Amino acid sequence: MNSLRNQNTIRESVSVTGFGYWSGLDVTVEFFPAPANYGIRFVRCDLPGQPDLPARIVHRSHSPRRTTICRDGVSVEMIEHIMAALYGLQIDNCKIVVNQSEMPCFDGSSQAFVNALVEAGTQPLDQPRSQLVVNETLRIGDDEHCWIQIEPCDHLKISYHLNYSNQPQIGKQEFEIAIHPDTFVNELGDARTFLLKHEADWLLQQGLGQRVSYQNVLVYGEDGPIDNQLRYSNECVRHKILDVVGDFALSGYEVCGHITASRTGHRLNGELTRRLLKHGQIIDQHAPQFISSLKSA
Repeated sequence: MNSLRNQNTIRESVSVTGFGYWSGLDVTVEFFPAPANYGIRFVRCDLPGQPDLPARIVHRSHSPRRTTICRDGVSVEMIEHIMAALYGLQIDNCKIVVNQSEMPCFDGSSQAFVNALVEAGTQPLDQPRSQLVVNETLRIGDDEHCWIQIEPCDHLKISYHLNYSNQPQIGKQEFEIAIHPDTFVNELGDARTFLLKHEADWLLQQGLGQRVSYQNVLVYGEDGPIDNQLRYSNECVRHKILDVVGDFALSGYEVCGHITASRTGHRLNGELTRRLLKHGQIIDQHAPQFISSLKSA
């Protein structure tokens, strides 16, 4: 466990505009500074009363291939790349105003959000950032194929084992990284979403992803990415770690633990985050607090 750092917000407001992978709708995302202990909240300015949704695991709802939060029938989806950017840059408090349910995809990574947030700058606040500390190994999933665990560590470190043995252009990839702003910006934030050609074709047949091109996502054919170039030889496993960061950001704390995952996705990431909130330990400015039940926002 490290000493508590101070919370941060952004220095000034900034916005990005793009379109959603699934819906194809144009969406604007505006980031605003927020006070200490505000957390990360999405505000739906397109709906009556402009309802807000705290980005906390208690509000997570299941959606295939993406992370969604929902409260009182109002949802915001595809938030994992935004959450990863905020967590990776240690921005703990931010009001995010959006005019659609689905967040924009850009190139399938967190890079557009990272660029905007770096432009906005970071503003330290006068309250410490609470930590969620792992005291025992927690593991869920299939013991052989699809699983994720977290064990004690004094910072957030993530190891991921990716296995696409049936797709030689991806194959087996492994990567391990300690998460802090420098490593996130330089080694993780620009790693892009990927899928196989037959998966992309099926989604298009369902009427999804109609505006998405091969430049918005890595689509693997028999010879590798179609009409695109890799940024890293192991870009796929780096993106899986990016998703893990975004999903665990819904804990609402700075996580201290070593996450190891194999073939996991958003669902298992979310389940382990819930488990950690029940069995982990909060370290704040007052005293350590053991969590006996899932905290709501």
